[in-house]
Amino acid sequence: MDQTMQEAYDLDRQYVLHSWSVQGKLSPKVISKGEGIYFWDGEGNRYADFASQLVNLNLGHNHPKVVEAIKKQADDMCFIGPQFVAPSRSRLAKKIIDLLPDSFGKCFFTVGGADANENAMKIARACTGKQKIVTRYRSYHGATYGAISLTGDPRRPPVEPGVPGIVRVFDPYCYRCSFGLTYPECGLRCAESVREVIMYENPDTVAAVFFESVTGSNGIFVPPAGYMERIEAICRELGILLVCDEVMTGFGRTGTMFGFQNFDITPDIVTMAKGVNSGYIPLGVVAVSSKLAKYFDENMLYCGLTYSGHPIACAAALGNLEAMEEDKLVDNASAMGALFKAELEKLAKKHAYIGDVRGIGLFTCLEMVKDRESREPLTPWNGPAGPMAHVSKALLDNGIAAYIRWNYIFLTPPIIINETELMDAVARIDAALTQAEPAIAQEVP
Repeated sequence: MDQTMQEAYDLDRQYVLHSWSVQGKLSPKVISKGEGIYFWDGEGNRYADFASQLVNLNLGHNHPKVVEAIKKQADDMCFIGPQFVAPSRSRLAKKIIDLLPDSFGKCFFTVGGADANENAMKIARACTGKQKIVTRYRSYHGATYGAISLTGDPRRPPVEPGVPGIVRVFDPYCYRCSFGLTYPECGLRCAESVREVIMYENPDTVAAVFFESVTGSNGIFVPPAGYMERIEAICRELGILLVCDEVMTGFGRTGTMFGFQNFDITPDIVTMAKGVNSGYIPLGVVAVSSKLAKYFDENMLYCGLTYSGHPIACAAALGNLEAMEEDKLVDNASAMGALFKAELEKLAKKHAYIGDVRGIGLFTCLEMVKDRESREPLTPWNGPAGPMAHVSKALLDNGIAAYIRWNYIFLTPPIIINETELMDAVARIDAALTQAEPAIAQEVP
């Protein structure tokens, strides 16, 4: 590592707090550059970015269309407050509404996904006059206090108590069904249980059902056929809003523009961030139906952010969407996703520790198990040790940067990926699993 990179590392370790980490156990890589689906560390090693960083870099690193849009907007106007009309904000709002069902009317802009979800909750409560929000246990909606309150995963309890009025239900996790049933004979028990819980809570107290269209960082659970349609029907029957969190699944990630478009549903509110401009500049969006937007024609919208609809962030999003359309990247995500899943299923036949392959588009997960019969999870790492630590190291050794959590390997490459790049990565993932297996075998009875 050269002197500049070493200095960056030393300053980071002395002055930077990293998220979701015990700081003394960290030894982060210094990253020198990125291009396309790849990035390089300070020692010159190249990695295929199969996490799209935090599932936000949909167009990969340094896409020229987005970079140029940022430069042009910076030359014209770097910032103007949300109380004024910013041309890039206006154009982006129309563009997003045009991508959504005809029932949608307006956008409220935020700085990221967490505050998009938090403001969606505020809007749902304001418009309905009701307080309770139904979310899922295996959900993640962000780290701010409101968003982490919506969240179900283990990052929530350490910061409780949070915002009151959150009611949680079980997930459509078919590989490990909470009800011990098998689809489709189950009759969508996981969906019917949502109605049951709402009835216990009293529908007159419930403002919204707030679900990720496809569960993201808790395991990429693609709802079985009919599930989301049944959830929408329950909402309509009981007079409850349906909010779809598209922070991860939006903008081509699942092979459609938005994840909910894989199902025959029309939500009332859609939240988005990440892929809206591939994370080049922080931006989030709350899109609401015309009916909800009309409520605020005569009622105060109690939402506000200094950087709501930042002109450069919105310009980046417009460049992002232009590139997606010109290069037909939604179609590419669908085609490459189908190929990738087929190749991963081949790897599952070869590597006994792969228990489940699931995903949609370029939103994919391998669930690792000790054996397929018992489905006992492969033990997560504990510091530098443990079976999944061997997997993580082997992937990096073979030039694959993936997000690993518990016994899950998340594989979510940029949607610009081509077949040559994809097949090269599949070979590297195969090699990594082969490399890790002897070390895993020593630790697994």
